[in-house]
Amino acid sequence: MQWRRPSFVMLVCGVFVLMHPPPSHAADAFRVSNGLTAFYTFEAERGDTIKDRSGNGKPLDLKIEKASAVAWGEGVLEVRSATKIESIGSAGKLVGQAKRANALTVEAWIKPRNTSQKGPARIVSLSNNSVQRNLTLGQEADHYQVRLRTTATSDNGLPETNSGTGKAETKLTHVVFTRASDGSVRFYVDGRQTASQKVSGTLANWDSDFPLVLVNERSLGRPWLGELHLVAIYSRALSGSDVSQNFRAGPIAGVDPHETQRLAIARAEQTFATKIAPLLARKCLECHDSALKKGDLDLSHKLAALAGGESGRVIIPGSAESSLLWDQIESGDMPPQGPGVSATERASVKEWIDGGAVWSIDRIDPAVYASNPGASDSWVQRLTTSEYIETVRSAVGVDISKEAKQMLPPDLRADGFSNTAYNLNVDLKHIEAYSQLAEKIVQQMDILEFSKRFSKSQSLNTDATARDLVAKTGEWLFRGPLDEREVSNYSGVLTAVASAGGSFEQGVGLMLEAMLQSPRFIYRIEQQPSGGGSQRVSDFELASRMSYVLWGGPPDSELLKAAREGRLADEGRCRKEVERMLQDRRAVERSKQFATDWLNLNRLAHLQPNQKRYPQWTAELGRDMRDETLAYFEEVVWKQGRPLNELFDAQFTYATPRLAKHYGLKPQGDGLRRYDLSDQPARGGLLTQGSVLTIGGDDASMVTRGLFVMRDLLRGVMGAPPPGVDTTPVPPKPGVTHRDVAEDRIRSESCGGCHIKFEPLAFGLEPFDGLGAFHRHDEFGNALRSDGQLVIPGQAKPQKYETPAELMKLLSSSDRVRQTLTWKVTQFALGRPLGARDATEVQRIHQAASTAGGRYTDLITAVVMSDLVQEARSPDEP
Repeated sequence: MQWRRPSFVMLVCGVFVLMHPPPSHAADAFRVSNGLTAFYTFEAERGDTIKDRSGNGKPLDLKIEKASAVAWGEGVLEVRSATKIESIGSAGKLVGQAKRANALTVEAWIKPRNTSQKGPARIVSLSNNSVQRNLTLGQEADHYQVRLRTTATSDNGLPETNSGTGKAETKLTHVVFTRASDGSVRFYVDGRQTASQKVSGTLANWDSDFPLVLVNERSLGRPWLGELHLVAIYSRALSGSDVSQNFRAGPIAGVDPHETQRLAIARAEQTFATKIAPLLARKCLECHDSALKKGDLDLSHKLAALAGGESGRVIIPGSAESSLLWDQIESGDMPPQGPGVSATERASVKEWIDGGAVWSIDRIDPAVYASNPGASDSWVQRLTTSEYIETVRSAVGVDISKEAKQMLPPDLRADGFSNTAYNLNVDLKHIEAYSQLAEKIVQQMDILEFSKRFSKSQSLNTDATARDLVAKTGEWLFRGPLDEREVSNYSGVLTAVASAGGSFEQGVGLMLEAMLQSPRFIYRIEQQPSGGGSQRVSDFELASRMSYVLWGGPPDSELLKAAREGRLADEGRCRKEVERMLQDRRAVERSKQFATDWLNLNRLAHLQPNQKRYPQWTAELGRDMRDETLAYFEEVVWKQGRPLNELFDAQFTYATPRLAKHYGLKPQGDGLRRYDLSDQPARGGLLTQGSVLTIGGDDASMVTRGLFVMRDLLRGVMGAPPPGVDTTPVPPKPGVTHRDVAEDRIRSESCGGCHIKFEPLAFGLEPFDGLGAFHRHDEFGNALRSDGQLVIPGQAKPQKYETPAELMKLLSSSDRVRQTLTWKVTQFALGRPLGARDATEVQRIHQAASTAGGRYTDLITAVVMSDLVQEARSPDEP
């Protein structure tokens, strides 16, 4: 029986979606669409092209080689004689997503012509010829058969998996094959499981160049005859209930409209986040933010923007022509100054308003769009020096920290952190250093003892022994499985040594040297997704991401085992791994690396204040300041488990006798000791510690300190001063303090527009000199003040304070500060700046962490469990 599929059009969030109602006998059944990577329904009824209707990235359309061999029907393609239907280009999108997930499903609604077809006769195949394949679903007489290539099977996918005899009949049949990330495979025929087994290995050796072929082998000779009603491929293993749902839906059912609506909303939200919000931030908010509200119009907040201004509503969802915003943009009246809105941008605005003006974030934050285009893209990340040291220590048990710090060029800060991916270049000095370090590492290893972890044999008599040792050692050192080429290359080192009469120890030592200077060891390399959209990373890639986010080092054996068994694909199991890893001391040290980078504590080692003004300064005092902040951070974050925002007003600190004296505290004893500050109204919290206050330099610059508060605590955006402006600091003098100078700048017509946004943020810190010592009068006898006002970006009303303690309380209680901490931790965790495409997910991370308590462990867990870590974006995604 065949059905024609009547269509209807549905408006979802302003997006017109073509829908197909299900057949009458399954009115409540819709197909499962989660993970769908290719989908063919044979609706063309003519021609030689079959469209991929999955909506997943770039369509993988198919071409019929011999049109005369087929006959189109109503929703069916009958294959009457031998031909092949091959994808136009390689099926790299299918292969890439399957490899990442280490799982897949092949589904087909078919009607075989007879039960004598053999070969097996190819129904669906990802292959190159009759002996090289990734996957083939075929018919072998009265049963179906799948050949699946893994790292543990042959190139031909043998041994195969069978559906069970008698399952192939000359009737319309629903056939499904699933492969889960743990290696479990299952056959389903007409909604019922008919076979299951384990196929070990991973899909890491799948070839991305193979095409998708239907009804034959690519090289011909294995034709299948019958009717094709539907073919679908998923990048996950459908569950039994998923298979049952698709079976009940039948071969002509459409996708669940709720899922279609969800996807349409997601696309609309992404459009706003990546096209509309950046445009409004750069072209409109200079006049129409919460502070200025020119024409009483605030375009930075959703509710305010939709409410409009003194001219009434400016955005009418669904009708650009009725919207004043569109009228002003189309006429060129907005923006009044600077570069205008391009034709492409105008088209995006019109499409956005006509589509319902979906607004996916509560507030348009200029800080989201501050990074340069492309800066937030990252596919390959070199290990930082600290990550390299930890990776060597964890992988082979050698402490190479002293040599690495001496030989490797320092990692330079970019976008506020030294682990920013685009800035982690490799030059000739790196290459030479890695080569020498690899030799030094191997010299310190017990090679024979190390090799016992991966091979019982200590002989290179057989190639199989060598390859097995290479594969297992390589998986450990490279944080993931090796492909056949890599196994062959490193095995060649072993066999070459053996053939020259060298010992097992010599061979393994040379192999380890090669591995330790390989790009796969030095870089965190991932397979780049293709086809557009976001795709789940593979279990091994996720394990590596998790370990470097949480530990700053490689996965341990337990995490690699979870990846090998496919357990990280399960959210609950993945979360348990995170909980386990947070109990490890490495998580504490990694969080302190974040604090060091965020506050730029390493600059204290190079600080050289004017000795005449600050004769008390020594390099040891700088180390004490650094140690104070890190000990304070560990106490608040880990020992007390307090929310991160309480870093700004906790009433205690740690100090050596030298630092205590510098602060005016009574020394309590040798070493770093805890000091209660509850009776010290001028101290308490990060901003009153010398490590942070020295940012202002010798003159305790209000400009520098104010910019630090604005950018690093409030995520405000401020450009560089105009060319030609004299930025030489104006020194204080009798009767004129630094604050007086700052207030003069603020009153200045040429300077005030910018300086009013950040200098008042430092007014409460005026009593602290360039080294963080507290004074009530400066060197000229001028009285110093600590009152001021805090202006939060995006908020119009300033908040007044009288003392440093009150300023610390305002910062600690500010949700903007809490959001900044979320952004900073997330940026450090990912090793790249955050941009418009990340904004919605970072907002979800912040909400999840805040709900859980706002602690560092809550935040870093939310980061790891987010799509920013669990998934990878295709470079084709806008």
